[in-house]
Amino acid sequence: MRITTWNVNGLRAALRKGLKEWVLAEQPDVMCLQEIKARPEQLSEAQREVPGYHLIWNPAERPGYSGVATWTREVPQEVTLGLGEPRFDVEGRLIRTRHDGFLLFNVYFPNGQRGQERVEYKLAFYARLLEICDSLHAAGEQVIITGDFNTAHRPIDLRNPKENANTSGFLPEERAWIDRYLEHGFVDVYRHLYPERVQYTWWTYRFNARRRNIGWRLDYFLVSESLVSRVRDVVIHEEVMGSDHCPVSLWLD
Repeated sequence: MRITTWNVNGLRAALRKGLKEWVLAEQPDVMCLQEIKARPEQLSEAQREVPGYHLIWNPAERPGYSGVATWTREVPQEVTLGLGEPRFDVEGRLIRTRHDGFLLFNVYFPNGQRGQERVEYKLAFYARLLEICDSLHAAGEQVIITGDFNTAHRPIDLRNPKENANTSGFLPEERAWIDRYLEHGFVDVYRHLYPERVQYTWWTYRFNARRRNIGWRLDYFLVSESLVSRVRDVVIHEEVMGSDHCPVSLWLD
């Protein structure tokens, strides 16, 4: 089974740049999209149809902002939108789907770069999601969290860690939440498989950053420890254009 995540930085723009053609060529079993910045009614009928896929939407209430979508080849056994907390759910940041043997969270974590208030909002979002996942683990569920975490966990996960020590996305308090997830039964399976590999999933549009590979690894698969034995590979598709992020795929046996 293949699950792919991609922050598309605007679904309508990504569709014009070949998103649908890439998905249909690659045929992931589940495609998790973040920062779609559109509601389904803003798309044409042709844009809303992806042959062979069932489409689930959770757009933000604010136009042109945030939002996630999950495209699945099989209809999920269960679908839940949001965290059940209005201050988070108005921004359309989460879709949870049930598949054979696991629950999948498609998440667009908040960005804290608009000031301390948004950093606090981001940290509260991390805390609320972990509460839910702790309850699911306690009930015997296996969980996969994927999407744009908006945090680089370790110095290896961004090109210039010293220069960004005081930048949201690499603040100690943000990085500590990734540690907390790992302490609560999750594994960053890309780093588990490739402890020394340097790859990034996001590059600013400025300064020719992508061409110079001045990037950050912001897009993750956190997998319940009990599921790690099923993980075959995690691939960062750094060659795929169309957004300031690139897709990342998880293969499960």
